[in-house]
Amino acid sequence: MSSNRRTFIKKAGLAAGSIAVTPTLHSFGIINKPSLSQDIIGHGDFKYRVHKSWGNLNPNLTPVNNCHEMVMDSKGRLIMSTDEAKNNIIIYNKSGKLLNSWTLNLESAHGLSFFDEGGQDVLFITDPGTGKVIKTTTDGNVLLRLTSPKDMGIYTEKMSYSPTETAIADNGDIYVADGYGSQFIFQYNSKGEYIRHFGGSGNMDNQFSTAHGVTIDKRDPNNIMLMCTSRGHNAFKRFTLDGNYIDTIFLPGAYVCRAVIDNDILYSGVCWSRLRYLNQTPDSGFITILNKNNKVISNPGGTAPVYENNNLKLMLQDTPLFNHCHDVCVDEDKNLYVCQWNANKTYPIKLERV
Repeated sequence: MSSNRRTFIKKAGLAAGSIAVTPTLHSFGIINKPSLSQDIIGHGDFKYRVHKSWGNLNPNLTPVNNCHEMVMDSKGRLIMSTDEAKNNIIIYNKSGKLLNSWTLNLESAHGLSFFDEGGQDVLFITDPGTGKVIKTTTDGNVLLRLTSPKDMGIYTEKMSYSPTETAIADNGDIYVADGYGSQFIFQYNSKGEYIRHFGGSGNMDNQFSTAHGVTIDKRDPNNIMLMCTSRGHNAFKRFTLDGNYIDTIFLPGAYVCRAVIDNDILYSGVCWSRLRYLNQTPDSGFITILNKNNKVISNPGGTAPVYENNNLKLMLQDTPLFNHCHDVCVDEDKNLYVCQWNANKTYPIKLERV
């Protein structure tokens, strides 16, 4: 998008937003609060108009349970994973129109990653309920199934394996986060052959509490890293590609899901925030956005980020729009599409950049 177009859209959007959120006085003398779908959320240069019904479909024909994750393919189609066995994958265009749906009959389809494999679009789907990690074409043909740590003899029978996410390096190496299991990150080569694993459950720097996501961070091409989620720690932890711990990005109050990186900006769904005491509160999600220096610059649906002495203050839900934000997809115009877990079987919401 050109800078002139961005400036025009931003000015127009802000002008429209200022009109939309202004209460109107009716003849009865009652001031009506505008509906949330007319509101603008976010902070700084990252503000968004809410399109709450963007992804709505006929639940009798295309039902969903939890809308887990979404990616955009090379054709600009928006591909979403759900744990509704009738529709593990739902494919939208950017107008919210249903293009296709298909299933592998997985009852807990969760993580969804996109990879351009030599000009072919492929998907990686995780199913924590059965411990499956499956590579497919975008129309559902299975290309590869990864062997689980239990079948390889790496895990004992008493250890749980419930993979939640994958990330694919440029050389085809596959990283799998055992986020609902024993909290390790596994590395396989492009053929699905085991290389190594690292992490595990604990409170050391190189350990995890809900290793929910893993992402390849290529923002510095000379220093490519793994951005791993430690949701219970309200943090992302960075590692080298061979599993050596680098540092932690602490996001107090934000139970983050996976990191989604677009150009220099990192986006993440926040599944819960800490509205009371020290634990997560139901229906308290928002989106958090970090710049290239990993500083929070906007929290759509949440409180504005505040730093004191270079330390980020507690972040909470501010606008009661979201239940539990599970993933964010970014299109070429920097609009966001938000998938939610435990949100009464609702469809994804679009946040239009203004």
